[in-house]
Amino acid sequence: MSKKVYVGMSADLMHPGHINILKEASKLGEVTVGLLTDKAIASYKRLPFMSFEQRKEVVENIKGVTKVIAQDTLDYRPNLKEIKPDFVVHGDDWREGVQIKTRQQVMDILSSWGGELIEIAYTHGISSTHLNKSLAEIGTTVDVRRARLRRLIHAKPIVRILEAHNALSALIAENTVVERNSENVSFDGVWSSSLTDSTAKGKPDIEAIDMTSRINAVNDMFEVTTKPMIFDADTGGKTEHFEFTVRSLERAGVSAVVIEDKTGLKKNSLFGNDVKQTQDSVENFCDKIARGKAAQLSDDFMIVARIESLILEAGMDDALNRAEAYIKAGADAIMIHSRHKDPTEIMEFMQKFRAKDQNTPVVVVPTSFNAVTVEEFIDMGVNVVVTANHMLRAAYPAMLKVARSVLENGRSLEAEPDCMPIKEILEFIPGTK
Repeated sequence: MSKKVYVGMSADLMHPGHINILKEASKLGEVTVGLLTDKAIASYKRLPFMSFEQRKEVVENIKGVTKVIAQDTLDYRPNLKEIKPDFVVHGDDWREGVQIKTRQQVMDILSSWGGELIEIAYTHGISSTHLNKSLAEIGTTVDVRRARLRRLIHAKPIVRILEAHNALSALIAENTVVERNSENVSFDGVWSSSLTDSTAKGKPDIEAIDMTSRINAVNDMFEVTTKPMIFDADTGGKTEHFEFTVRSLERAGVSAVVIEDKTGLKKNSLFGNDVKQTQDSVENFCDKIARGKAAQLSDDFMIVARIESLILEAGMDDALNRAEAYIKAGADAIMIHSRHKDPTEIMEFMQKFRAKDQNTPVVVVPTSFNAVTVEEFIDMGVNVVVTANHMLRAAYPAMLKVARSVLENGRSLEAEPDCMPIKEILEFIPGTK
């Protein structure tokens, strides 16, 4: 009877190292590949370029592979308990780094039935990490970028989005990585804000910037980045115009458009009832959503319905009723907003909404209730958190400080500590060297 062999892998960017592991594994018996799902991979590194179905098709057609099954977590044990393989084969590169714990778990469970871990020497000169870096430098396609947000929402416990108003701020969102709770964390995409787009151009946030100008800014960001974008389209304008907006954004590679259920001249939501703001009727807004969905060409593009009921003090029931109606009209996700620092009403909305709907993604913009952590949002059932205007708000005080210093001192010497060194900014921009 042939021995059972198990190989766990991501198989996103197949290279000779992967082929060598499968070749050696096939010498030991019948090979079952535990193919990590998007969710499993995203738990410890970036989302794979190819979808699970695409990766599965590739691996199934590799010589020596008998069967491909899903491995839903980084933890091998659930699959190993079911299969009880005689051998687990893996590259020896997991003896250090993020998978050390996983390796030990595999050895412990194999010992319970006399199984053996076989480690293949790392193939030098090529790695998935280097290939990923090279691909990022090349860029991405419209279709791949547009589809990425849906995949991220499905794969990650929460998606982090950062406002960007030009190519430089988008590069910061693209490349910033920090360590938090012993894990590397980064932003998953960018938010094109009507507020910061307008402010950066010195104009009021009243939908004064035309769509062509805003899409030109999107294209500037897309030229130098690969991550997905959520686009803030305010009310979406007239329904007939919104249909064209959907097509234009979709064609550019934007992943999602957010429209709010207000009417008339745009006033920032954080003003609440301090200024006159009118909420659209449920029927009219549902019609706008439905016609926007009918206009789009791809299944990947998302329309997010932003509910202003809590902002305008229309009540929790109104917010929940609108959420249900907007989803029925075709909204792919809901954005719930509040202008209170206390997140109580957001928590109440999430509790009541999730009691009826476990699947529809929910987006929050915690500009006011900014003491809430991503872990707390995950516990609430939030899927996407948008830091919506902080990049521009951070830039303005720094520039003002430097401008005042130059005037006050009659020279720029004193301003240097507040400035990025020229050498660093030259190295930061791709292709400068």
